[in-house]
Amino acid sequence: MKSGLIALVGRPSSGKSTLLNKICGHKVSITAPSPQTTRNTVRGILSEERGQLVFLDTPGYHNSQQKFNRYLKQLAHSTLEESDVVLYVLDPRRLPGPEETQLMQVLTSSGKPVITAMNKTDLNPSHLPAVQQKIAEQLPRSLAYPISALKGTGVQDLVAGLFLQAPEGELMYPREYYTDQDPEFRITEIIREQAVNRVREELPHALYVEIADMEMKEERHMLWARGVIYVERESQKGIIVGKQGSMIKKIRVSAEGQLAEIFPYAVKLDLRVKVDPKWRSRDQLLQKLIH
Repeated sequence: MKSGLIALVGRPSSGKSTLLNKICGHKVSITAPSPQTTRNTVRGILSEERGQLVFLDTPGYHNSQQKFNRYLKQLAHSTLEESDVVLYVLDPRRLPGPEETQLMQVLTSSGKPVITAMNKTDLNPSHLPAVQQKIAEQLPRSLAYPISALKGTGVQDLVAGLFLQAPEGELMYPREYYTDQDPEFRITEIIREQAVNRVREELPHALYVEIADMEMKEERHMLWARGVIYVERESQKGIIVGKQGSMIKKIRVSAEGQLAEIFPYAVKLDLRVKVDPKWRSRDQLLQKLIH
């Protein structure tokens, strides 16, 4: 039986989270058109007769001197060290640049087996030959699979390649698990996803979410949670709240709908918006949010 930890790495917007959700058959990681939506190592679990793969979805690999981005990059490096196999996801609609080259060098120096997924082939990417050439030069031992995470094309072959590279071992989780995230984390991520997808042009990375209170109401088979969306400026607070509370209502209703598909009980949200001006520069908070 195979049992392995698979680090899912790639540059921002390469489609890692969409691929993770497709492989696991469930919504494990939130997705949005904004780069670097993923801020944590999100675990998705695939269990089959041939074994179990535990995927560690990492933030998009991006060079930046901002403290927030340094934390994200550090997380990607530590996840590589923890893994048995690396699943490297590229978007062949983009020509490989210096950042892609640097990431490939990091993967080579990790000493881990690397499987490469050339994603978004359903969009007929014009730079696919150049990407294939770059992989052959920088990662000559890596098996490369053209796939579409959105459509599912080539994903089964990719998973077969991952099982071949995974080490032998016992199951790490019960077979029915598809993630190990706790309810509080899942709720904060869904709220953040719905907020980011509605205001991404105004403030894609300027918000974070915390659960201030949560209570299971057994008699109503319902989980109630009060979530707080934090932004950096008063003007951003106005965007999230919307005219007469219209935007915050849309975020709440859509988040409750998403959570209804995840949990076996209803989740009712009470959402508030607060301003936290310098949250992206506070080490203690970043260590709590990015892990």
